Amino acid sequence: MCGIYLTNIPFTKDEVKSKLKTIQFRGPDYMGIQKQSDLTFGHLRLAILDLNVRSNQPMQFEDLVIVFNGEIYNFHELRNDLISLGYSFSTTGDTEVLLKGYKEWGAALVSKLNGMFAFAIYDSTSRKVFCSRDRLGVKPFYYSWIDGQFEICSQLRPISHNKQINEEAISMYLDCGYIPSPYSIYQNVYKLPPGNNLEIDLTEQKYEIKEYWNLKKVKDTDLSYEEAKEKVHDLLKEAVKIRLESDVPFGTFLSGGIDSALVSSIAAKISKNPIRTFSIGFDDAKYDESKAAANYAKIIGSDHTETICKPTDVLEMIPKLIAVYDEPFGDSSALPSLLLNKVTKQSVTMALSGDGGDESFFGYNHFRLVTYASKVTFVPRLLRKLASKMLVLNILGRRNQSCKGILNVGSKYDFIAGIFVGFDSLLKKRDFKWLSHYKGYQTWSENLLQATADLNIKLWLENDSNAKVDRASMAYSVEVRSPFLDYNIIEFARTLPVAFRYEKGNRKRILKDILKDYIPEEVFDLPKKGFAVPLDGWIRNELRKDFEENLTDDFLHLVPNLNIKKFKSMFRQHLDGEYDYSSHIWRLYVLSRWYQEFGFYTRKTVKEHVLVYTS
Repeated sequence: MCGIYLTNIPFTKDEVKSKLKTIQFRGPDYMGIQKQSDLTFGHLRLAILDLNVRSNQPMQFEDLVIVFNGEIYNFHELRNDLISLGYSFSTTGDTEVLLKGYKEWGAALVSKLNGMFAFAIYDSTSRKVFCSRDRLGVKPFYYSWIDGQFEICSQLRPISHNKQINEEAISMYLDCGYIPSPYSIYQNVYKLPPGNNLEIDLTEQKYEIKEYWNLKKVKDTDLSYEEAKEKVHDLLKEAVKIRLESDVPFGTFLSGGIDSALVSSIAAKISKNPIRTFSIGFDDAKYDESKAAANYAKIIGSDHTETICKPTDVLEMIPKLIAVYDEPFGDSSALPSLLLNKVTKQSVTMALSGDGGDESFFGYNHFRLVTYASKVTFVPRLLRKLASKMLVLNILGRRNQSCKGILNVGSKYDFIAGIFVGFDSLLKKRDFKWLSHYKGYQTWSENLLQATADLNIKLWLENDSNAKVDRASMAYSVEVRSPFLDYNIIEFARTLPVAFRYEKGNRKRILKDILKDYIPEEVFDLPKKGFAVPLDGWIRNELRKDFEENLTDDFLHLVPNLNIKKFKSMFRQHLDGEYDYSSHIWRLYVLSRWYQEFGFYTRKTVKEHVLVYTS
């Protein structure tokens, strides 16, 4: 787990060193900078495999040079294949395997890889740079390109090109809570989409992006339920096993959920010694899963560490969140994620997580909402529009504005998209042209639950969940590996009949039946809480002053396309306890802090503040 950097802009080594220092938390063990022709390579290493200096990067083999971030879980298999082809190895890690694998197979290498990765390889003979990002976007990859000059980096901060805000990206952020790939907060700076390669021709001064992996049209397996359950179990055991290889101490994240309990249980069975497990809890019982996690730990025999997250802990984590996420990031669960990794780092350097299980096995609460889609969209749109204008009562337990948005959707696919972009908005005008990058969910499956899961995987998983985990773990130099994100599991889960995963409201049915082999059902059969924080109450109480001091009129008028009047009304209603608008308020608060962190706004003193809850 590391940080990579590559550019053809003629920066000095000291300039590149200064850039890398801004994200040194990604790799505190070694900083490598190397000039090669007119290119400069930079690398920050967090040593997990082959701790010897021989595995430091940039690494060179003949006419190839590589900078690589991630882990290749099947590198032993590939290494043996290359040895049979005549290659020899001087290290025991996976970077040398990548380098020599590219020498042998070229771009075809990436389809052989099982792992999380973002890398760039320069071929001095062809004068080309080959880059690739893993299938699910677990590892980040940013790049800028202006008139043939480029920068590539694991994070946005070191990239110096044209730091002008992309106003369309602000609108995407306010709707989604993140900025989806291929966009970034800055103009002319992009994210390489998952499952894609980027090839730069230095001679022709051009680049090309090619897809090597994506979700495909669903074809149901003919396996019985019991056969499918055994297959899923085998895939999970293998995914956990290959992710346990480490030359540093490891543990697992253990919440009160099904996924982390299953990953931790399997890891405990495989490990020769008791594993370390880590969890975060809250004083508010509505959000707290720490007691369930402690029960799981006792049953599987792990050495368990529990940390209770208080509002003061959140305040302490906010500067860290703004500093390490680079872009505005509105998922408030990033805060306990940061705290969890801070605690974890005191004991281990690598941890397994349960991330990715909800997407493939229908675990999220919104899958219940999807079951209403066919009922809502069956009613002619004209009638729904009329109903939305007369609506005065909440439906489906949602606010009036959200309900009106639900009633006004154009189709069942618009309904699914609304789950991720919101049925209510803070924007003056909404434009979803960017969703064309994710339209595959409309064609891969005719089942609405599967279509929702597919958009969940392609849009939310990469841009929210994976970004959250990567930055929160890297902030404290921890490597997180997620067995459920093994592409073999993702692909096989999509072949399972929906009823194997979601039956009469029973979400993650097949995973629960597997977990029974490790933990009694009465212990884990609990309502899903998710990894959320009690932000709604905190905004009204402990964090209120901080929010009022950052969400001022002078800041709000800087935000493009923001409906200021609507936001003020929402903030007022939230503070008065009428509705929970915490997600919208949090997004703008984070945006305000981001503007300040990156020099786009200077906050006035408290006495000069004009508070937004006053009209």
